[in-house]
Amino acid sequence: MRIALHNFTGGEVSPLLSARYDLSRYGSSVQCMENMLPGLHGDVRRRPGTLFLGRLDEAAVLLPFSFNALAEQNFVLVLTGRALRIADSRGFDPQADAPLPTPYESRHLLEICAAQVGDTVYLAHAAYPLHKLVRSTDSDPGAALPACTVRSHGYRWSLEAVAFNSSLPAPRAPVCSFVRGVNDDDAGLGHVLRYKVVAVDADGRQSLASEAGSCEGKHPSDWVVGNRTDLSWTAVDGAAEYNIYREEAGYYGFIGVSSTTTFTDNNYQADTADTPREDWDPFAGGNNPAVVAFHQQRMVLAGTRDNPQAFYLSRSGDFENFRKSRPLQDDDPVEYLIASGSIDAIAWAASFGDLLLGTSGSEYKAGGNGGAITPGSITITAQSYWGSAGLAPIIIGNAILHVQRHGAHVRDLFYSLEKDGYAGNDLSILAPHLFEGHRLRQWAYQQTPGSVLWIVRDDGLLLALTYLKEHDIWGWSRHPTDGEVLSVCAVSGQDRDELLLLVRRRDADGKEGCFLERLAPQWQDGAPVEEAFFVDCGLSCRREEAAATVDGLGHLEGRELAVLADGSPVEGCIVRDGRIRLPFPARTVQAGLPYTSVLSPLPVEGDGESGSTLGRRRALGRCCLRLYRSVGGRYGSSRDELYDIPFLPLRWGEACQPFSGDVDFLPAGGHSPTASLWLVQERPLPFHLLALSLDVEFAEI
Repeated sequence: MRIALHNFTGGEVSPLLSARYDLSRYGSSVQCMENMLPGLHGDVRRRPGTLFLGRLDEAAVLLPFSFNALAEQNFVLVLTGRALRIADSRGFDPQADAPLPTPYESRHLLEICAAQVGDTVYLAHAAYPLHKLVRSTDSDPGAALPACTVRSHGYRWSLEAVAFNSSLPAPRAPVCSFVRGVNDDDAGLGHVLRYKVVAVDADGRQSLASEAGSCEGKHPSDWVVGNRTDLSWTAVDGAAEYNIYREEAGYYGFIGVSSTTTFTDNNYQADTADTPREDWDPFAGGNNPAVVAFHQQRMVLAGTRDNPQAFYLSRSGDFENFRKSRPLQDDDPVEYLIASGSIDAIAWAASFGDLLLGTSGSEYKAGGNGGAITPGSITITAQSYWGSAGLAPIIIGNAILHVQRHGAHVRDLFYSLEKDGYAGNDLSILAPHLFEGHRLRQWAYQQTPGSVLWIVRDDGLLLALTYLKEHDIWGWSRHPTDGEVLSVCAVSGQDRDELLLLVRRRDADGKEGCFLERLAPQWQDGAPVEEAFFVDCGLSCRREEAAATVDGLGHLEGRELAVLADGSPVEGCIVRDGRIRLPFPARTVQAGLPYTSVLSPLPVEGDGESGSTLGRRRALGRCCLRLYRSVGGRYGSSRDELYDIPFLPLRWGEACQPFSGDVDFLPAGGHSPTASLWLVQERPLPFHLLALSLDVEFAEI
C-alpha cells in the first residue's frame, strides 16, 4: 500500500484513536507532534526558539497591556509577590524605577482577573479590593513621583484601589427665596418649596445632591406671572456647572443647569424622571468582585464573596459609578442574580455581542431584549450546561474559547443560526491524554502568525492549539523545553503578535531561576540559514567582524548550548564566565538551549480486499518527504533508532543551504505490528514538511 499524507492540521491525538481510522480527522492527525506547529495550509514546521529577555528571582504572572496596534504602545505586566514590573517585547527597562508595590500575594496571582479600557487596567480578586493600574504621560521626568507611582518605558505607572462613586463633594444646601413679583396677588404662602443642587465636573461626573434648601412659597400650579424663586449656594472646587432639582410629588425633578452659583426658578417643569443620584456600593465591607469585564460602555463586576451568582453593571459611560436614580433610568447600574437552583459562582464574563457569563455549572447569555441592557430590560438565557473554570475566556474570530469545569477540557462557543443561540464543541475530545490529571494554568492567543492558542499546563508543559474555526482547523501539539513554563502573554508587535513566556530553568549546579523570554519570529522565506533561530532561552549575535567568542550568556552559565554559527551547527560549547568559544570565527551566531522537534504519523490502517489491516504486521518501504526550506533532520521506524537525512553543502567548508523538494530514504526495520515513521530534528536548524508518501507492506498474517 502506498499512502500520501499532506494535511497535518489535526495535530496530535490520543493513542486511544490509533484504531479509529474511520474518523474523518484520522488522516490529518499524528501520534506525536512535539515542538512542531501545524500550519493553516496543512503543512507542519518546527516551532521557533525563544529569546532571553531578563531574569527574575521569583515566579511571576504575565498580563498584557494592549493600548493599540502599535508595538511601542503595548507592554507586559510582570506580577510577582507584592510587586509589579513593566516589560515590553525587548525586556525590562534598565532605566526604570524600583518595582511598583502591590497588595497581591504570590499564591493569588494566577487568580487575578484583568480587563483593560484605554490606559487603565482593572485587576479583580475576591481577596482584595478592586484595583486599577493607570499609565500616564511623564511630562516632567525629573519631578518627584506621587506614592504608588513609578517610571518605566517613558511613562508613569500608578496602582491604586478603586474608589467607587467618587466625585466632587456635594454642595451645601442652597439658600432659597420666593419672590411674588409686581403682578402677584395677595395669595397666601402656605406651601414649602424644596430644592437640591448637584455639582458636575468637566467630565460630566455628578456629585451627590446637597441637603434640601427650602422656603415658604406657593405651589407651582398656583404661580402667576412674576412669581419666581431665587437660589444661591457656595461654590464647589472643580465644579464646571450645577444641576438644580425641585421637589415634586415626593421626588426631586430636574429643572435646570447653572454655570454660576445662582439660579432663578421661573416655574420650570420638574422632570421627575431625572432625579439626583443616590449612593449604592454593592462591594462595601470586603464584598470584593472576582471578575471584571466591559460591555456596552459599562464595567461588569461579578463573583463577589456574598453574592457569587450575581453580576453588576456600572452606570453607562462611568465605569466606577454605581449610584442609582429614583426612579431608575436607562443609564443606571444593573444588578442581576442568576437563579439556577444551585450555587453557581460566576467564573468569567466576556463581551461577545451579547454579554456571556460562565459559571461553575452553566454558560449564560445576557441581553437587553433586542437592545442595550438596562435596569428595566435584561434577559438571561442558559446556553449550555458544561460549566466553566475560572480561566478568562479567549475570543478568536467569531468564537469564544473557555475551559470546562475542573480546569481541563477546552470548549468553544459560537452563534448557531439553527439554535438561535450559542453552540460549541469540546476541542480536547481527540487528545484527552494531554489534559487528564492536569489543570490549565494560563493561556494566550497569538493571532499572527498561525492563529495559535498557547496554553500552560499545571506541570509546566506548554501546549499549543492551532485554531481557525471557519476552515474547521484545530489541532494540538506539545512544546516541551528544558524547564517549566509558568506563564504566557501575547501583545501586538510590529508585524505580528509577540508571545512572551516566563520559564523556570535550572543552571548547571541545579539552582533555579525564572527567565522572561520571547518566542522568536518564524524564519521567513528568503532569510539566509544563518538567521534561523531554533534554540531556547538564547541570544542572537550579529557583528561586522567574525570572532570565535560569544559573550552575554551568563544566564546559562555552565550549560552546554546548541549553537548555529554562520549557518552551521556547532556542538560541545559550554558557557564559561558568561561566554562560549567557537571552533571557528563567525559573524552571525544563534546560541541557546537545545530542544527536539518530533513528528510521527498515526499507524497506516485501512480496509482492503483481504479485510482490515488492523493487527497485521507491516514493514515500511520507500519514504519520500516533500520539504520546504529545510536543513537536516533524522528519520527511523522507531524513536530510539534514527538516521540522518542526507544533506550536503554546495561547497566544502560552507553551511548547508535550505532545501525545497523531495527527499527519499528507506526506514530500517523488519515486519512489526507497530512499525511507524519518526521524523526528528535535534540540531538548531529549520525543518518544514509539506507532505510525505510512504510504502507500507503488510504481511498476509
